[in-house]
Amino acid sequence: MKNSENYLSLVGRVLMAILFLPAGVGKIFGFAGTVAYISSAGLPLATIAAIGAIVIEVLGGIALVLGIYTRISAIFLALFTLVASMVFHAFWSAPVEQAFVTQLLFTKNIAVIGGLLTIAAFGAGKYSLDAKK
Repeated sequence: MKNSENYLSLVGRVLMAILFLPAGVGKIFGFAGTVAYISSAGLPLATIAAIGAIVIEVLGGIALVLGIYTRISAIFLALFTLVASMVFHAFWSAPVEQAFVTQLLFTKNIAVIGGLLTIAAFGAGKYSLDAKK
């Protein structure tokens, strides 16, 4: 990678982490609400699902920022985002008045998955703990 590509890789990882880290931390501080939201979607074991979401978002976000276990973290975050999108942004079954926003959120998440898969494919770049190994 050229030096400019390494800087862009670092910035891209940090920007991607901005989506996951605050969401995971927010779930910690609003744990009861998170469990209730997951339950409202009809998912079983909502408490375990909430803990799983927190672990994936927080650890995955930190891994992206630091560039450690970057490829596997990006894959886990991509799979998590896909599942969350299918369950919580199912625009195809949303009421008409909510369909547009729900589809927008779903489509945004699909783009995020694309970015995560790009990180998984090309790695963290020079400015990462992965590069130090």
